Amino acid sequence: MSMIQSSRFLRNALALDAAACAATGLLLSLAAGPLAGPLGLPESFLRGAGLVLLPCAAVLALFANRETLPRLAVFAVIGLNLLWIADSIAILMAGWFSPTGLGIAFVLAQAGAVAVVTELEVIGLKRSARIDGMAPASG
Repeated sequence: MSMIQSSRFLRNALALDAAACAATGLLLSLAAGPLAGPLGLPESFLRGAGLVLLPCAAVLALFANRETLPRLAVFAVIGLNLLWIADSIAILMAGWFSPTGLGIAFVLAQAGAVAVVTELEVIGLKRSARIDGMAPASG
């Protein structure tokens, strides 16, 4: 298994991702009822999304506090973030729900935030070094 020496940049990006997941997860899981109407999204969908984010936040916080990580773990984080972005767009395009203008803005804003964090994680991965030869992790 290929391991990396996590750059400070990567650890900070993972910590930002963990904090965003925790904040959004708490918001959605605890305030799904009051948010459902203004967003035009089902309460159960919002609560479910929030509950999915909470364990993700815990794993990301664990990764952010480790100086060495399997490269595959970082690729998994990046891949899952890309899937989240694609699913967010699919929610709007597929017509599964009828979000309000505020709901559309919320979905796009959180997808945009995930895209920014994902890019930061990619940069952080590139700044990390492989443990086997201490060469850049991507390249």
